[in-house]
Amino acid sequence: MKSFYGHKNELKALEQIEKNSLNSANFTVITGRRRIGKTELLKKYIEKKNSCYLFTTRSSEPLLCEQWQKSLADDIGLKIFGKITALSDLFEQIMQYSKQKHFILVIDEFQDLQNINQAFFSQMQNIWDSNKGDSKINLIVCGSVYSMMKKIFEDDKEPLFGRATGEINLTPFSPSICKEILSDYNSSYTNEDLLCLYMLSGGVAKYISLLMDSGSTTKEKMIDYVTGITSPFLIDGKDILVSEMGKDYGVYFSILALISRGLTAQNEIDSVIQKNTGAYLANLYKVYNVIKPIRPLYSKKESRNARWQITDCYLRFYFRFIYANQSLVELGQYDLLKSVILRDYETFTGKTLEQYFTNKINEERQLTRIGGWWDRKGENEIDVIAVNDFENTCDFYEVKRQAGRINLLKLAEKVNNFKSAVKPVIDGYSIQTLGLSMNDM
Repeated sequence: MKSFYGHKNELKALEQIEKNSLNSANFTVITGRRRIGKTELLKKYIEKKNSCYLFTTRSSEPLLCEQWQKSLADDIGLKIFGKITALSDLFEQIMQYSKQKHFILVIDEFQDLQNINQAFFSQMQNIWDSNKGDSKINLIVCGSVYSMMKKIFEDDKEPLFGRATGEINLTPFSPSICKEILSDYNSSYTNEDLLCLYMLSGGVAKYISLLMDSGSTTKEKMIDYVTGITSPFLIDGKDILVSEMGKDYGVYFSILALISRGLTAQNEIDSVIQKNTGAYLANLYKVYNVIKPIRPLYSKKESRNARWQITDCYLRFYFRFIYANQSLVELGQYDLLKSVILRDYETFTGKTLEQYFTNKINEERQLTRIGGWWDRKGENEIDVIAVNDFENTCDFYEVKRQAGRINLLKLAEKVNNFKSAVKPVIDGYSIQTLGLSMNDM
């Protein structure tokens, strides 16, 4: 893309970490889904600073040490005489050097070090613990396999558990940043263009970059690009999740396909899969961070009145249209795939619009909770409820693509049902009923 967008809070946090590391060693972990922009953020942060960026290539340990040894010498002046062939020996030299000189060290694709040397993380723990007291290193690590990065640093059985002094979880661009980017590339964009961009990217930097750099700045051009013969959108969903799940992804993919079609309750999923999917759903949520349970606002955590939601807009699109029509991709029927997407586009983007407005409201207002609500029968459903418990305000929104389809009288009836169900939690609150359509994006 033309410029570096967003992530102001993350850059601010990294600058504070840099100040802290002038006095004591800091070990920061950057997490976030693949394509989110972790590497771009770190390269932006370290430019013009005394720093070294190390990328973990999938090579032998001696070869990786040789590559890193050269980078350390060129970037921060760490000259090691002799050839080092063990990562532990190299890290020991880095920590010793950090006692004499302050610098930033970034290690990308950190999780792959375990594949190169299974003992390295244990060795690294010992070296870090032995030297951090006198060190002034600003060590930052990140990786593209979310589940492995979480396990390395959050599993109490792992050697690096508790060693990180801070963690930054990189999230997608907010709606306002998506609008800013699209406007920079197409100043006359329509809200339909913006909704299509959000449906395909959900604010993930790489997907926006692919679309913008290819000149796909309108709905029509975006759909053309996504269904083109060379489109990375046709394969990236599988590539991302297989790297997380390994070869045993079949049941997981089937579940995600069902959720993308609107079968969001476990009993609905179980009836199609023909088995109890509770463990699979738990893994998709807690291990892989692909879905999350959505419960009616103010319901109890243990409430069974829950729906599963694919948290990532692109993956929701991928499983609804690409994975579900894989045969069309394999046959090269790209025009037919495009027709299927356009046929169901309006219905599918209704839920995307709800996600967009939920994130937009949360970005623009100070809230203590935000979400939707529905009764057990599913007869009364409110799209978005935004609450500020400190100011005693509660706003109810109906979201429709077309403004003419918004019925505030019916919404008011649903609000009365909501108040009866959750009383007395919002007694005395200032209440508004509002409509949101594509005109309000």
